Amino acid sequence: MIKKYFYLLAIGLIWGSQFLFQQKAVADLSPVWVGAGRAVVGAATLFILAALFGIKGGSSKRHLTYFGIAFLEATIPFVGVAWGQQYLDTAVVAILMGTIPFFTILLSPLVIRGSRITAAGLASVVIGFIGLVALFYPQLASGSGQASLVAALVIIGASASFGVALLILKTIDDEHPILVARNVLSFAAIQLLVVASFVQLPWTLEISTGGAVSVLYLGVMCAGVVYFLYMALISEAGPVFASMNNYLVPLVGVLLGATVNNEALPATTWVALALVGAALAVNQLGSRKPEEKGEAATA
Repeated sequence: MIKKYFYLLAIGLIWGSQFLFQQKAVADLSPVWVGAGRAVVGAATLFILAALFGIKGGSSKRHLTYFGIAFLEATIPFVGVAWGQQYLDTAVVAILMGTIPFFTILLSPLVIRGSRITAAGLASVVIGFIGLVALFYPQLASGSGQASLVAALVIIGASASFGVALLILKTIDDEHPILVARNVLSFAAIQLLVVASFVQLPWTLEISTGGAVSVLYLGVMCAGVVYFLYMALISEAGPVFASMNNYLVPLVGVLLGATVNNEALPATTWVALALVGAALAVNQLGSRKPEEKGEAATA
């Protein structure tokens, strides 16, 4: 009983803290190099964890599938969110990434045969959208903050991309999830390294100790260890309980932004957080079937 709550809290803290470390990383490196570093370190971490715990699998023949999933689940989100964090507070980014479940609801009929949008799912999306309007109401009302609004749209796009990737991942059910995550991050690392090298050659990079530590944390913890903990939690308590991390991640991100970064959070930020949490609750309480593993995950 205690173990599953420990796993849930650890996952919420790790995923919720990624926005804080990502903000420090983009202060030193371009967003694409932050994403590349995260993917490379994350893939290496999962290779090590798979070896340590004896998780083995045959060589997969789904190279094109993994390549596409990697582009949607890691390449686009890693770069998009890192770029957006140059213009937005960590608290705002955390709330925006909390919209991933809404996109799995909206897009599931397009990706999964026989899937449909339930009344609870539609209600949760509407409530979540109201939350986003509340979050950016000051900028919308004044017509200011154009850069931050563009950044928000980029992060929402990254959230949608991640949601599509989660739905496609549901089609891979004959391989260990840790190996799936390792393969996805490996292809993402290749994609990002190629693109990043065109942006800036690796040997010309200049990074501080703090920036390097941030990239290592993002890779080891937020792209490696946390996925291992997430699969352990599903094994211990089931996917429905594991999906509770969707409440913790935005909350942790907002609290860290307010305390560690001393971000001045207007009332609209707290209203948006409450509405996004309520939307997730409506969807979860209204679901008749347990959520699949892929739908419960976050960035």
